[in-house]
Amino acid sequence: MNSIIEAAQAKRAAPVMATSPMTLHLLQPHDYPRWDAFVRACPDATFFHLSGWQKVIEGSFGIKTWFYYVQQDGEILGVLPLAEIKSRLFGHSLGAMPFCVYGGPAATSDAARGMLDEAAHELAQKLGVGHLEYRGMQRFHLDDASWHTKELYVTFRKEITGDDEANLNAIPRKQRAMVRKGIKLGLRGEVDNNVDRMFEAYARSVHRLGTPVFPKKYFAMLQDVFGDECEVRTIVTDDNRLVAAVLSFYWRDEVVPYYGGGMDLAREVAGNDFMYWNLMQAAAARGCRLFDFGRSKLGTGAYDFKKNWGFTAQHLPYEYKLYGATALPDNNPLNPKYQLFIKMWKKLPLPVANFMGPYIVRNLG
Repeated sequence: MNSIIEAAQAKRAAPVMATSPMTLHLLQPHDYPRWDAFVRACPDATFFHLSGWQKVIEGSFGIKTWFYYVQQDGEILGVLPLAEIKSRLFGHSLGAMPFCVYGGPAATSDAARGMLDEAAHELAQKLGVGHLEYRGMQRFHLDDASWHTKELYVTFRKEITGDDEANLNAIPRKQRAMVRKGIKLGLRGEVDNNVDRMFEAYARSVHRLGTPVFPKKYFAMLQDVFGDECEVRTIVTDDNRLVAAVLSFYWRDEVVPYYGGGMDLAREVAGNDFMYWNLMQAAAARGCRLFDFGRSKLGTGAYDFKKNWGFTAQHLPYEYKLYGATALPDNNPLNPKYQLFIKMWKKLPLPVANFMGPYIVRNLG
């Protein structure tokens, strides 16, 4: 895979002898293989640029998407997946991409990136959105004052090796003790071909936090659409009691634990600690050399948990361009105006929360 990326980087630096102008297109089903081949080769692209997200987001939430690509002489030079969120409670936005931690344009030429930018700008105006959002790992518009950013999210990414002992020793002592506790108690990981146990653990976990649950069909679609690149790993005790579960993505030489949760039992047996260690072991054996612990908000328990693993926080400079809105969006649980809602949600019976949650969460993105 590295050789493919190096070839793409060399091609970006080389002069292009064009025989036809660049053209803008909307992704169609027959273009999926071409789109994904470009994404897998483009150094700027992520797992969240894959065409499968169009099926997942439209099929799970009924949300409208626009997957733009630019091509020249029959070759794709850049892609930009976008989706619209329209809610009375949480506002009207166009983003790349809701439900994804990374996004924005991925291109092999500045000209292609500029054409994708213009397409997003025109679409945002046509839809009358409050703002346009790019979720990049780097800023795309450093010198453009019309694009704003804010300090809210960080990501945690760290190299791992193929040596379990080296990976374990790289975990700070106190956190390593928690991992060893789970090992001594006989916890084990199992890979599931469905999302049933994962959803049970996840739903209980987010209910404790007071946040709405995603629909179960969303997780099932992720597993169905992305196949071997989407793994559901469940942690159980030696007598088969459910402890915790995590849905992860495999991308190039990276593993990305994305949705997870634990039962009440997990705290007693260090279930979440063991779960991520078990995933790290499996990913290393699979050839992964980077563990992407994912996005967290500053000042949260998830942020502290990941730091305790010895991971260094990397700021995610998401970019926002305002249209109908007069201020940057602030739809997150740390916003004081949502605290009463969170307290009330925690008190709902779990079946009620699981029924109502999907109708709310589709508007958050």
